[in-house]
Amino acid sequence: MICRALAKRDRNFFLNLITKATNQSHLRQTHAQIILNGLNTDLATVTKLVQKLSDLAAISDATLICSNFPNPDLFLYNVIIRGFSRNNNHSNSLFIYRQLRENTALKPDNFTYAFVISAASKLLQLQELKVGMAIECLSIKLGFHWHAHVLTGLISLYAKCGDMSTGERLFEQIKHPDIIAYNAMISGFNCNQEMESAIALFRELLVSHQRVNSSTMLGALSLGKWVHDLASKENFKSNIYVSTALIDMYAKCGSIEEARQVFDTMPEKNAVTWNAMISGYGLHGHAHEALQIFDKMVDSKVPLSGVSFVSVLYACSHAGLVKEGEEIFYAMVQDHGFEPLSEHYACMVDLLGRAGELQKALDFIKKMPIEPGPAIWGALLSACKTHKNTELARLASDKLFELDPENVGYHVLLSNIHTADKNYDEAASVRQVVKNRNLAKTPGCTLIEIDKIPHVFTSGQRSHQKTEAIYGKLEKLMGKMREAGYQTDTMTALHDVEEEEKELMVKVHSEKLAIAYGLMNTKRGSEIRIIKNLRVCIDCHNFTKFISKITERVIVVRDANRFHHFKDGQCSCGDYW
Repeated sequence: MICRALAKRDRNFFLNLITKATNQSHLRQTHAQIILNGLNTDLATVTKLVQKLSDLAAISDATLICSNFPNPDLFLYNVIIRGFSRNNNHSNSLFIYRQLRENTALKPDNFTYAFVISAASKLLQLQELKVGMAIECLSIKLGFHWHAHVLTGLISLYAKCGDMSTGERLFEQIKHPDIIAYNAMISGFNCNQEMESAIALFRELLVSHQRVNSSTMLGALSLGKWVHDLASKENFKSNIYVSTALIDMYAKCGSIEEARQVFDTMPEKNAVTWNAMISGYGLHGHAHEALQIFDKMVDSKVPLSGVSFVSVLYACSHAGLVKEGEEIFYAMVQDHGFEPLSEHYACMVDLLGRAGELQKALDFIKKMPIEPGPAIWGALLSACKTHKNTELARLASDKLFELDPENVGYHVLLSNIHTADKNYDEAASVRQVVKNRNLAKTPGCTLIEIDKIPHVFTSGQRSHQKTEAIYGKLEKLMGKMREAGYQTDTMTALHDVEEEEKELMVKVHSEKLAIAYGLMNTKRGSEIRIIKNLRVCIDCHNFTKFISKITERVIVVRDANRFHHFKDGQCSCGDYW
């Protein structure tokens, strides 16, 4: 029993070492210790080591370990197949796949086929097309042909080999294609000179934007610009649906000026066009422009909808235009005959709460003719954090815990409110509830695209190939920022750690790593764009203002709520977010 417990601790110890390793030298030292401790035949440990070696471009070391391992499972095979492909050794990726099929009793799964199809498509040789066809036959036989990522890989393979008819057939079999599948098809049409088809498919992608979130839209920006140029050349700019889709795409990708250019050059606009432009301005915090477009829409007798009012109310709430927002809300009911829905009420609570009129927001909730839901109470709780109203926060959080008990975000928000109020016992109590109920907090991550390649960073990440350079860049930036007056805001960091450790915790937030990487890999003076899945914290917001000043860069940040445009030490939100 003691030996088993010790072995378990040893395995976890080495798994942790592998995860934290930042270069090949660290991994080789760890591998030596793994052998000395008798874990060189432990499947979980070896698989993790091989995966990390592949990620750090040590594919030869990874291959050697795999070749000497007695009984590899399918997961280990998948790791090495993917590793070869990611390190541009596609022939060996296919060779390992053949070994798996011919020398083992293991059955490939959907991940195996996705990795090996990707490798085959990148070889672009006739013989590999035949291999791809054979793989497709096997995937059909084993029932993995219906997986979206397998189908997407096959689309790329056939498209690059000039067989777009097969690519289209495969695309139609994907029930809910994502941006990657669309990209594969559009790129295929482009490569095969089928322009009417590329544009039509891009229009379909953007018109069905409910399936595309902000992260995937960033990946669509370069594709969208290409389609925009193509639409101009092929005289499709006058198509109202294509142009409206482009407005929506540009706004969601952070290019609000380009969205407005498309809007202004349209000879004809429908209600969706106007709503897209209003929504886009609201997303970027340009409330006055949103109001101007809304007024023009009304004057032009364009039919209004519930979406029109949500878009303009959202714009008002994110700029503190309380009077204008209230007037629009009451005009919606009295002048236009609309019955407000839950989302309209939520916008009003958010409008009042952000402006600090918390009691007025609560009175508004009490007078509502419908039962307030999580979005409404959530807006109030968020406002309580901004304006440090602990008493009202308890009321809002109690309602939220009752309505949406599994949402960890409300617990985190309440804990931060108590921490800001220096009520550390209450903050710890809330965190303990989260721990006891096994509620998973959404990890913060930030995406940046460099040369059309997406890079995703997480807080404190050290697995990137350029980790040392990124952290070195961050240290240099921090030094210049402190000279310029920057001070780390550690208000919401855990209270039971030393101040120096608090600084370290906020210092390595994902957006800081992404910005540092962007500065390292883009031309001087060029714009940097990043997307974060959570609301940007106060310290990172302040950090980015200083960075824009000392580097003379424009930095566009899309967080969970809106866009922030940083320039010359200022943010377009006016610190109102």
